[in-house]
Amino acid sequence: MEKSLEQVRSEIESLHDFFCGWFAAKVSEAELETQFLSRFSNDITLIPPAGIKLGLDDLVNLMRGGYGSNPNFRIQIRNVTIRYESDSCVLATYEEWQRNALASKPPDNGRVTTVMFAKEKDGLIWLHVHENWLPKDIVAEEAFEF
Repeated sequence: MEKSLEQVRSEIESLHDFFCGWFAAKVSEAELETQFLSRFSNDITLIPPAGIKLGLDDLVNLMRGGYGSNPNFRIQIRNVTIRYESDSCVLATYEEWQRNALASKPPDNGRVTTVMFAKEKDGLIWLHVHENWLPKDIVAEEAFEF
């Protein structure tokens, strides 16, 4: 299970590092395919804290529209935990702490996320993501020094 946890943590952190690079225009627009789209199932569902159901086309449009729009955006991933694992999938939770997230209110925020991955020979594929805001009192205690 420890090997799986490291693989899950690495996948989550790698995708979020891409987000920071994308919004700062530190990665090329061509990397949208190799570093973003290649990670997701064509049937991906993302439910952000606002509760709106987004699919792959929605995610691509949001990403394209945000390229280079927020060079000060930072994300820190914490508390990655595997909740269920089988031969074909992994269910995990993690905290996503965001600093200077201009598209979020407040811009310094925290969310708890549940993700379902499919296991494939080349790695993990994102199938479903559901994010919820962390309680305001917990977020208020955070210094956001990352």
